[in-house]
Amino acid sequence: MSSPYCAIEDSRRELGVRLRTIRKSSGLTGRTLARLTGIHFTKVSRIENGTQAPTEQNIAHWCHHCGADDQLPDLIATLRAVDSAYVEWKTRAKAGMKRTGGPGSMALYKNTKIFRIHEPLMLPGIFQTEPYMRGVLKFWYEFLDAPWDMDETVSFRQSRAHVALDPSKRLAVVLYEEAIHARYTDQLGDHEQQLTHLLWIMRLPFVRLGIIPAGQPKFGVDAVGFWIHDSDCVIIATPSAELKVVRPQEIAQYERLFELLQESAVHGPEAKAIVLRAIERL
Repeated sequence: MSSPYCAIEDSRRELGVRLRTIRKSSGLTGRTLARLTGIHFTKVSRIENGTQAPTEQNIAHWCHHCGADDQLPDLIATLRAVDSAYVEWKTRAKAGMKRTGGPGSMALYKNTKIFRIHEPLMLPGIFQTEPYMRGVLKFWYEFLDAPWDMDETVSFRQSRAHVALDPSKRLAVVLYEEAIHARYTDQLGDHEQQLTHLLWIMRLPFVRLGIIPAGQPKFGVDAVGFWIHDSDCVIIATPSAELKVVRPQEIAQYERLFELLQESAVHGPEAKAIVLRAIERL
């Protein structure tokens, strides 16, 4: 499966190919278009090859001089989708950790009808108790050197979890068993409380939780957590950025991987037994 970074590069190349096709269809050479749009001819080449992203103004001038104004709205929408695919955490974190969720994350959760979530080493945020959530966030405040807004961030994420855990939605989640044992607080009691809360969540009729037992062979590419929101986008968080995959071909790959993960997981009483054993070992 290609990486999210490759997906972004592919999207830029595809945009460049579309712009090259528009230019050639108009009969203009790269140098002529460069002169008409007021940019250097080498930039035209870089845009068409996907090595440099155009600005919205570049695209507007491009379409105008190539007689393709009817394609402008779709091209601008494509450019904005590519630009929003990679968002640096540290830039957002400068305004507080609440911002790392993104200004549109609440709307995304509200609009999503079906969540498909894979987390290898951590319980999903929408399943987290407050102590567990604070333990997870504490590391990121230090790592990203973010201003302290813990209470506000926890409140925002709890509100977002409430939106996701709505009976009108459907949630399919696959975890590694390692995520059940991984502790993010110093207190054993906090982790026990978290696992007890997870057992409660597992009883919700609109939640299907699968756990891949420890020691079971892995696929290699499944070590990265990802969230599929309906079939509209995939969100992947890395140490440096949040990646948003929107290309249908890429989304289909994540959907296929999720199906394989579900087939590898145990559900129902077997999954519950794994959580109960983890509680007994605390």
